[in-house]
This record gives sequence, structure tokens and C-alpha cells, in this order.
Amino acid sequence: MSADDPEGNGELADMVAAMNVAANRTTPPNGFRSGALRSTNGQRSHLHGRKMSLQERGSRLPRQPTIETKRVSITGIDDCVQLNQYKLNKEIGKGSYGVVKLAYNEDSEQYYAMKVVSKKKLMKQCGFLRRMPPSGSNSDLFCKVMQPLERIYREVAILKKLDHPNVVKLVEVLDDPDEDGLHMAFELMTKGPVIEVPTDEPLTEDQARFHFRDVVLGIEYLHYHKIVHRDIKPSNLLLGDDGRVKIADFGVSNEFEGSDALLSSSAGTPAFMAPETMSEQQQSFSGKALDVWAMGVTLYCFVFGKCPFYDEYIVSLHNKIRSKPVEFPETLPISNELKDLIEKMLDKNPATRITLPEIKLHPWVTESGSNPLPLEEEHCTAVEVTDEEVQNSVKLIPSLSTMILVKAMLRKRSFSNPFECQARRAERSMSAPGGLLTKISKEGSREGELEDLYEDETFAESAD
Repeated sequence: MSADDPEGNGELADMVAAMNVAANRTTPPNGFRSGALRSTNGQRSHLHGRKMSLQERGSRLPRQPTIETKRVSITGIDDCVQLNQYKLNKEIGKGSYGVVKLAYNEDSEQYYAMKVVSKKKLMKQCGFLRRMPPSGSNSDLFCKVMQPLERIYREVAILKKLDHPNVVKLVEVLDDPDEDGLHMAFELMTKGPVIEVPTDEPLTEDQARFHFRDVVLGIEYLHYHKIVHRDIKPSNLLLGDDGRVKIADFGVSNEFEGSDALLSSSAGTPAFMAPETMSEQQQSFSGKALDVWAMGVTLYCFVFGKCPFYDEYIVSLHNKIRSKPVEFPETLPISNELKDLIEKMLDKNPATRITLPEIKLHPWVTESGSNPLPLEEEHCTAVEVTDEEVQNSVKLIPSLSTMILVKAMLRKRSFSNPFECQARRAERSMSAPGGLLTKISKEGSREGELEDLYEDETFAESAD
């Protein structure tokens, strides 16, 4: 598709903005991707008859480092904004920290999702421009609080090192220290999330298994690189053009050393948070076990279309997560093998909760051993980027004003999940009303809705 074809561009933009989840359910009941060759054991065609990694690691090209641009040039042309080599068109989503625009790269002739963040506005809304460190013994605690911009840069740092078919790829970072806008170009996920929750049309077991296997491999890759996601949920699991699930949104993720992350603060979406994060006695907890719990809630959502624990009030929701056993609706019967897996993933004791290696071998996941997942060493390899590659990835471009970008893209915007489809803008919660299921973190301020950004206020701040 040519960049000079306005009709073609409009058609693509409309398709992306719509993000019709119903189109995602083209997977036949037996679990095969639409249009894919069918194999006798239900595996992808290129894995037939052998245990190989999904991405055929031996034949892949070396990973290209994420491009980091330190100077940004912005101009307004016709009905879009030109950002370096990118033409930014209509909005396709909202992020935890900004809006997401459909972007056309004139150099590569490809479309991307451009996440745009107003750094100054984010700092102001969270109070960090006016807040001074408190005096006394609590000063050290204040310094440990994760500030909003630090969360963004941590997300960038994590995404830049990841390269896996089941993880959304960060292509380029455009960050001008002298300008307000931070821009992140991601691969475009046109089909949106695997499933919207709540829904009256959940996935079949075969569909759920097919997508869940991708989630397992993506999480295994993250844990291999010593990263815990901490916010696994259906809206952060996106479908690519090939039907493959990719994990997105690393805003509250943590890197760790050793065999596991020992965490002491809660973060993520309340309905997907593990019971140990809500205990007053628990001083620290396993980061990997948190991801397993969230994967269990997500798998429950896949087949029942709702979260296993629900309440309108956050305190009552916490109480149910801590004490109420998981219940399976009789109106949607599932296999005993799937019940067993969900119960083991939603074990309220993290010490006895099933682990990721055990999930990979579970009969429901492997179809009683007939369809095994690839071994860790077959799809998890260390990502190495040399200093020379990093230095060569930085481009210096004369900077112009970001006023056009602010006016065109951030006027009266709110901040939510970066890859949300249209339906999610009207109804943000997964199963509870209001903000009960909006991502939160005790490391800093609430990461839900921020106050609207108004043009006049932004311009006044820019002049200071």
C-alpha cells in the first residue's frame, strides 16, 4: 500500500480503529489458525513431527537493536503530523501515559502504532512538579517511590531488550530531552486483544488452548530474561496478523536477579492480582508466582468470559480473592483437565501454586502429551546488543517545536491501555464497574485516568 494512496490509508486506519474483536474468532473450533496448514497433532504446520521453537531460532536473522532518536523534527502537513520519517494519522488507542496513533514509516513503507507521551503533563498530573521530599525519617521512603517518567523509561528499557514472537516489539524510540513529547513506535497489532471481558461469547477450549500456549511461551521468555510482567490480562494479550498472541504493556514490570523476583509492593489490575499481594503479614512474594496467578485468571476469562472473582468494592474484591474458592459456572461446562489446571494456577498459597515449567507439561496444555510445547532452550536465547550497535542506532536530527503535535494529538485526551480498541474506551473495566480493575501500583500514584489535557494550559507551560 502506497503512502500516497489516501483511500488505502483511510481504509487501513478505519480497520485498525475499529479493532473488531469478533474478527479475532476466525480460528476454527479445532484450534487451527484461519488459512494455516493443518497437521495431525494440532501443532502449527512448521512444527509438525518435531519439537522446534516457534520462531525457528536457527534460521532467524540477528536481532536489530531498537533505534533511539535523540532529536525530533515535527511538522504539520495536510491532515496529519510528520514526525521525522513517520506520518501520524488518526488515533487508534489510548495508553497508560498517552495516546496511540497510526504511523506510516516512509523509509520502511510499513505501518506502526506510535505511542505519544506528554512528559510534562504526566509529571504535573501526578504532582511531581510541585511535590517536595518530606522532611524527617520518611525522606528515604519518598526517594524510593517510582515516579511516572521512571516507569516509562523502565518500560522502554525492558522492551528494547526483548525479541520474541509472543512479545510486542518496540521498533523505535524518539526522545528529545529538549521537547515534551516521548514517542515509541511499536509493531502494529491490527486485531486487538484476544478477547474482551466481560463477554457472552467466550472462547472454546480449543481456541483458549491455542492462545494460552502462546501466552505460556511469552511468559517463559520474559522469566528467562529475568522479567516479571505483573499485569497479565486479556486486554494486554494482542493478536497479530498471523493470529499469534503477543504480550503488551510493560508499565509495571520488574527486572530481577537470581532465580526469582522477591517483591514487596503490589502492582497491576486488582481483579488479576494474587492473594499474597493483599496480605498484611506477607513481607515479600514471588514475582513468577504472581504471573502464574494472573495467567490463571486470564485462562478463566478465556473460557467463561468473566473474571473468577468479582465485587463492586475493592475491599470486598480483595476478600474474595484471598478466601473464596474458584467456582466454575455449570452453564459453560469445561473438561476436568482444564478445571484442574485453573485450580492449580489459582492456588491461594504461592508456595504450592503450579509453576510455569509444570504448566508446560500439563495434560490440558499438551493434549495429553500429543502436542508438546518447545523446550525453553529452543525458543529462549539471550539478547545481545553491542555498544557499537547501540551507538550507531542513535540519530541526531535538528529539533523543531512540538506545539503542532500537542495541539493535534493531546487535546482533551485521557490515559489508559496503549492498545485498547474502541469498545474499551467506553467501558474500561474487565468485570467490575468504574476503576476497580484499572491498573494500580503502590510504587507510585494510580495509573488510571488522568485529568484531561487542554491546549491552552500546555502552551502556557511550554512558554515557561
